[in-house]
Amino acid sequence: MFKASVLRFSWVVLFSAWTLAGCVTTEEASLLSGAPFPRDAVEETLAAGFARIAEKSLEPVEVRDVAIEGLKGLASIDPALATTEQGGGLVLYLGEATLAERPAPASGDAEAWARLAADLIEIAHARSDLLRHADTEEIYESLFDGTLSQLDMFSRYAGAEEARRNRAKRDGFGGIGILFRTTADAARVTRVLRDTPAAAAGLRPGDLLTHVGAVPLAGLNDKAVAAQLRGPVGSPLSVTVRRSGEADLLAFHLNRARIVLPTVSATVEDGIAVLEVDGFNQDTADSIARHLRALERDGSRPLAGVVLDLRGNPGGLLSESIAVADLFLGEGQIISTRGRHRDSIQYYEADSEQVAAGVPLAILIDGKSASAAEIVAAALQDRGRAVVIGTVSYGKGTVQTVLRLPNDGEVTLTWSRLIAPSGYALHQLGVLPAVCTSGRGGRGEAAPVLENAVGGGVRILDGLQAWRAVAVDDKTGRRDLRRTCMPQRRPLDLERRAAVALIGNGGLFARVLALTAEPAIARRPHGGE
Repeated sequence: MFKASVLRFSWVVLFSAWTLAGCVTTEEASLLSGAPFPRDAVEETLAAGFARIAEKSLEPVEVRDVAIEGLKGLASIDPALATTEQGGGLVLYLGEATLAERPAPASGDAEAWARLAADLIEIAHARSDLLRHADTEEIYESLFDGTLSQLDMFSRYAGAEEARRNRAKRDGFGGIGILFRTTADAARVTRVLRDTPAAAAGLRPGDLLTHVGAVPLAGLNDKAVAAQLRGPVGSPLSVTVRRSGEADLLAFHLNRARIVLPTVSATVEDGIAVLEVDGFNQDTADSIARHLRALERDGSRPLAGVVLDLRGNPGGLLSESIAVADLFLGEGQIISTRGRHRDSIQYYEADSEQVAAGVPLAILIDGKSASAAEIVAAALQDRGRAVVIGTVSYGKGTVQTVLRLPNDGEVTLTWSRLIAPSGYALHQLGVLPAVCTSGRGGRGEAAPVLENAVGGGVRILDGLQAWRAVAVDDKTGRRDLRRTCMPQRRPLDLERRAAVALIGNGGLFARVLALTAEPAIARRPHGGE
């Protein structure tokens, strides 16, 4: 187990390059004559990672334990490598052979532990064939995964290439604005995103992209085609297109723009807007607002209600979940976060103009609705703004901060817990729907589901009161509560039909909404865990 320690390091210290310290014997120096090893870069990256993990992790952890667990992770590359603590120091083994012994630095000295770790890795690199043939990113991955796996299942390391993809997914990327599927000899456009270079240039769904510039796309997979299409915002590219009905190939010349992939799609059923939200990126809240305003503006009558379908939604950006909840709340608390680091303690309040103000709102969740999706469901349920329908959600109630490292990789580190407005911690509990569909077939009638919910009004109240009262460290109690509406993946039609039917019956909707809001408003907005 990691020992408790709270450490603070400045950015100047974290991202400086340190000179190599410590003595290496002549025998050990002879071991270092193998393949080149980027010693300074490794030391710099480890120092940054060790210090920031110890400083910001949700549970207390010492730098020494971060470093030691990381060194043990080298065994994932070469199982013969082992690092053990002996006599106040560290011993590095390769099988039965002792490669090096080093005294342990002070527990909280990130620079010294980074020097020691880089020293041992360099020695192991010279003697282990498996480690020598691993690239530097594999070494970083083994080290950081070795320590992060001891913290929690949501903390992880991403190498430079994966981190760039992650940033593009969160924040957007330079591209032309199409979705596509690769075929044997081309990439078929399946969708052209609005207000993008592709839309402005006249590309159409069904077009076959044969070349990007002079590069033929035949035989390339999706990832390789995407790499050809993406580039710096503003940079030029040309694409060659085969279009049905055109005898000749067409050439399009475009400049890349910042592209944020769509996460929201909208339909209307019986005057009710149904918004499917499959993730939370930089454009999710704005996209929901655009869809609702367009429907209100273009409809022949006012919207009768809104359904947010968050089933299967794995989450995304915390800021966007706050913004989405804010769309439907005029004031008051949305969510709070609590961790060890002072910056992880935050209270988020509604402060913007609402969309669809006063319009009945239902939210669909299932066992795969997680993180940002759970924030929206918990906030709007606790505040008495929405009726939640489905099964208990995933229960991923922690917040991760992204720590960018000098190698351009990143550590995604759990650093705080999410606390619903009524005071309960979401982690390993999730959100309890007012209308539970767990175990029901997807083709069943909606009416019995709703009748059961209203008929079980006392049960709903008792269930939500127990849900909001369970302690954050009561693992057994939290597990038992989740079984009251077993989490399931529900890509079915029943929940949507139940939501539309419930909104269509104003009196029934108000009764169910009152059942869910009453326990929440009886508690203080910033109640305890």
